[in-house]
Amino acid sequence: MLKFEEQKFNIPALKGISTKNIEEHLKLYAGYVKNANNILDMLAKYHTEDMTGNSYIIGELHRRFSFEYNGIRNHEMYFSALEGGAKPLSPGSEFRKAIEAIAGSFDNFLAGFKNMAAATRGIGWAVLWYDKKNKQFIGSWVDEQHLGQLSGATPILMLDMWEHSYVADYQPSGKKQYVEDFFTNLNWEVIEKNFSMATK
Repeated sequence: MLKFEEQKFNIPALKGISTKNIEEHLKLYAGYVKNANNILDMLAKYHTEDMTGNSYIIGELHRRFSFEYNGIRNHEMYFSALEGGAKPLSPGSEFRKAIEAIAGSFDNFLAGFKNMAAATRGIGWAVLWYDKKNKQFIGSWVDEQHLGQLSGATPILMLDMWEHSYVADYQPSGKKQYVEDFFTNLNWEVIEKNFSMATK
């Protein structure tokens, strides 16, 4: 099985989110890559030794793998959206038009998504999905890295709401400001590209 490789991201200085916090956050992402690869190695070992005798260990490794794998992919979407500096969403973009057709206005959508991110308790991710089958957007919360993923829907935007993503800069009480600053720093061209790929 192919091993996972740690991606490198070109993230400029951000408003509110410190360079130090990004550096520490990237180390955590690297840990998910390392852990996922370690699990693949262990699975290969246990499968070749005694599959029946190791069935409990194998089952638990598969369970853990989904956590580590989603930790990789979730963070790759998060960091990619901060690359290249803040870029606004074009008024004529297909993503904007699709959002407005459902939410009435882009501001309505954004306010609702920000509220979900800031108001939901616990650790996890605020995610905007595109359901190609129904041609609609769905905002939802994913617990930890992997509980609550929407089968068949494609993530368009992922906002990390684990405390490690903001507490060093904002303290626990600053979660709402972190959400605001994330969108101030967001490269909407990346989100537009994600939407375009999801609709193909």
